[in-house]
Amino acid sequence: MDLWLKLPPLVQISTMFLWGLVLGGQINRGIYRLAYDARAIGAWSAPAAGAPPRRWYDRLPVIGWWSLRRESPLHGGGYWVRPIMIELLFAAGLAALYHFELGSGLLAPSSAGEPPDREMLLAQFLGHALLIALLTIATFIDFDERSIPDGVTIPGTLAALFLAATLPVGGLPTWQRIAGTSEIEAVPLRLTSPNPWNADLDGGAGLAIGMACFAGWCAALIPRSGITRRGLVRAAVYLLASMRRSGWCPRMALLAVAGCGAIAGVWLLGGEWWRSLLTALVGMAVGGLLVWVFRIVFGWVLAEEAMGFGDVTLMAMIGAFLGWQATLIVFFLAPFAAVAIAVGQWLITGRRDIAFGPYLCFAAVVLIVRWDALWQRTLVGLFALGWIVPAVIVACVGVMGPLLWLWRRLR
Repeated sequence: MDLWLKLPPLVQISTMFLWGLVLGGQINRGIYRLAYDARAIGAWSAPAAGAPPRRWYDRLPVIGWWSLRRESPLHGGGYWVRPIMIELLFAAGLAALYHFELGSGLLAPSSAGEPPDREMLLAQFLGHALLIALLTIATFIDFDERSIPDGVTIPGTLAALFLAATLPVGGLPTWQRIAGTSEIEAVPLRLTSPNPWNADLDGGAGLAIGMACFAGWCAALIPRSGITRRGLVRAAVYLLASMRRSGWCPRMALLAVAGCGAIAGVWLLGGEWWRSLLTALVGMAVGGLLVWVFRIVFGWVLAEEAMGFGDVTLMAMIGAFLGWQATLIVFFLAPFAAVAIAVGQWLITGRRDIAFGPYLCFAAVVLIVRWDALWQRTLVGLFALGWIVPAVIVACVGVMGPLLWLWRRLR
C-alpha cells in the first residue's frame, strides 16, 4: 500500500482508469449473466445460437464490444453501444472518485484536527468502488427486468461485512472530538456516531445485536408466501410451510451458523474490527427493515406492490456498506430522483411504472460524493439524537399508513 501511494498521482489515476475499464467489462458480464432472464451477450458468455466464432480480442474492454457489432442481427442493432458506454463511464467515474476521495473530498479540512491519513482514504475508496460497481449491475438489471437479483445483493452484503471486519478504517469519515480534550480527529462513521461509542456494545449485548441482525437477514432471504384471507394463524402456518418447501432453509441455516460463528470471532478480537463490523450489521438490518416495513404498509394500504423484495435486499447491502445513518439519508434522497425521472418518463413514453431500485442506487452515489455537505454540515446535529431518529421515522410510517388508506377510500 505504501509503494502504491508513493507513485505519482497521474500514474495512480491512469491506473485506476484502466482498472475501471476492466471492472466495467465484468459489470457488463454481471448485467447479462445475473439477470433472471440471462442472455448470451458479450464475449464472457457462450455464443448465442447462430453467432460467429469468438476471437481473443472480443474480451478486451470497449474494443471487444466494437468487434461484437457483428452479432447485431442476433441481439438488435446498436446493442453494443450501452456496454461500451458503461465501460467508458465507469472507468472515468472510478478515476474521478479516486482523485476525489484521495484528495480528502469526503471530509472538508478542519483547522482543529489532522486530516485523515491516506491509508484510511484508500480503504474508503476501495469499499465505495465495490459498492458502486454492484449498484451499477443492479441498476441496469432493474431497468431491464424490474427486478434486482439475489446474485448481486447477497454476495455484495457479505462482501461489505467482510470489508468492515478486515478494513475497519473504511467507513465514511466524520470529525469526532477526542475524549477529555478540545481536539477533534477524523474517524470512520460508527454505530453511535456522532456520539461517542457506547462501551456496552463491546460486551454481550453488542454480540447479541450483531448475531440477531445477521440471523434475521438470513431468515428474510428464504422465499415465502402467505395468504391472510383465512386468518392470521393459518397464514402463519402456510408461511412456515412455504419456507420449508422452498429448499432454502438448510442453506440459510448453514449460512446463519457460519456467519454468527465469524461474528463471534471478530467480537473476541474486539477493538475497531468489532465496532466496524457491528456498525455494518446494524446498517444492514436498518436498511432492509426500513424498506420492508415501507413495502408492507404501503402495499397493504394502496392495494398494490409499492416495492419489490429486491429493493429490501438492495437497501440492506447499502446499509452494510455505509451504516444506518447514511442509509436513512439515502432512503429519503431516492424519491427526489424517482419523481424527477418518472415525470420525464411519463411525458416521453406515457409509462407510469418505475423501478425504484435505480433511484436508491443513484441516491447512494450522491450521498458518497456529497457526504460532507449532507452529514458534517447539515445532519450531524440531528443524528446526535441517536436511536430517536429511526424511532421517529417508524412512527411517521405508522401515521402515513392510515392517511394513505383514507386517501385511497376518498379516491
